[in-house]
Amino acid sequence: MPDLSKLLLAAAVTGAMPMVAMADVVLSSNDGHTVMNASKAMVAPAAPGADTVTVIDVTSYPPRIKATFDAPGSVVGPPGAIWISADESWGIVTSATKADPAATATGGIAPDDRVSVFDLSSTPPHVVQSLTSGLGATQVRLSPDGALALIANRTEGTVSVFTVKDKRLTATGKVDTGNPKSLPSAVVFVDDRTALLTRGGDNMVNVLHIDGGSVTIDPRPITTGMGPYTMDINAAHSLVAVSNMGRGDGDEDSVSLIDVKTTPYRVVGTFGVPSGPEPMKFSPDGRYLAVGAQYGSTKPASNPFHHDKGLVGLYAVEGQTLRLVAQAPVGAWAEAVAFSRDGQTVLVQSMQDRTVEIFRWDGQTLTPGDTLAIEGAGPESFATAWP
Repeated sequence: MPDLSKLLLAAAVTGAMPMVAMADVVLSSNDGHTVMNASKAMVAPAAPGADTVTVIDVTSYPPRIKATFDAPGSVVGPPGAIWISADESWGIVTSATKADPAATATGGIAPDDRVSVFDLSSTPPHVVQSLTSGLGATQVRLSPDGALALIANRTEGTVSVFTVKDKRLTATGKVDTGNPKSLPSAVVFVDDRTALLTRGGDNMVNVLHIDGGSVTIDPRPITTGMGPYTMDINAAHSLVAVSNMGRGDGDEDSVSLIDVKTTPYRVVGTFGVPSGPEPMKFSPDGRYLAVGAQYGSTKPASNPFHHDKGLVGLYAVEGQTLRLVAQAPVGAWAEAVAFSRDGQTVLVQSMQDRTVEIFRWDGQTLTPGDTLAIEGAGPESFATAWP
C-alpha cells in the first residue's frame, strides 16, 4: 500500500504550484490602441483601450483563457513581439507603437520603445520590469543559453542588445544596420553565437555574429524575396523560414527556406503563398509549416483584391521544400499562428475580429473549432515555451 504521508505531501506540493506552471500555455499579446478605419488605415480609436497579454491554456482541447494582464504591446511589426521562458515562469513583450493624440498625421499613433518583463508564476501575472529598447521595438528573442536578448527596432533601424540575469534585462548597446529605413523586423537565434535578422525595408536578411555581448553584422546579406518579415526556426535548428510580404498589393507572395546547417547560410527554396503571409510558424516537430495570409482582408471593400476573410495553410516540410496539405479561412487581419505542444491544435489570431480561432490538425485536415474572444484589444503576437 502506498505511503499515505508521501501521497499527502505530493498533493500539498502540487496544490501550491502556480496555476500557469501546471499547464502548457500560449501567450497572446494584444493591442488595444490600434484599429482600422473605413479606408483600412491603422488609427487609434476614440477611446484607446489597454494593451494586454492573455494566457491561453492549451493542455487539453478546447483551449481556454486562464488570465489576462496589462502590458504594452503593438500590432506593428511581425507577430513575434512576445517571448516566454521554457519553464513558463516569465516572459518579455515589446511595444512598437502607442496611442498619441498629438500624432495627428499618423492617426493618433506614434512610435514606441517600451519593453516589459513579466512574472507568470504570480496570480495574477504582472509586469515586474519596465525598460526601453529603440523606437519601433518589435520581435524579441533570447539566445539558447538564456544569456542574451535581441530586440529589433523597426523605426530606428537598429537592434538592441540586452544581457539577461535572474529574469531581468540590462541594456548593453545597439547594432546599427546602417540604413534608418531598413525596417529590422524579426530576429531568431541559430545558436548562442549566431542570429538572423529580417530587413523588410531594404529586402535582405542579415547574419548577426555574437561574441559575448558584442554583436556584429556579417558583410554578406542573404537574399530571400521582397519585404522579408516574419521569421521562424525549426526545432532542429537546421532550417529557417522567412515570409516575404512583397508590395502588399494583391500579388502572390512567398516563403523562403534558409539552410543554416551549411556555411555560409543560404536560401534553398522560395515558394509561392497567398498574399500577406504575416502569420508563420513551424510545428513543434518541424514536420509542418503553418502560413497564414491576410489575403486582402486589410484592404477596403472597393479594392479588387479585397477578401472578407484571411487564410491559413498547413505545408508539409519535405527536406528543403514545402507542399500545401490543407487550407482554411480565418478572420480578417490575421496576425500570428501557434501550435499546441503536441502539434494537434492550431491557433490563429484575427486582429480585426479580436478573436483567436482554434483548429484541430491531424496531419491531413484542419477542423475548425471554438473561437476565443479577446476583450478590449486585438491579438497581434503569440509565444510558446516549445519550438
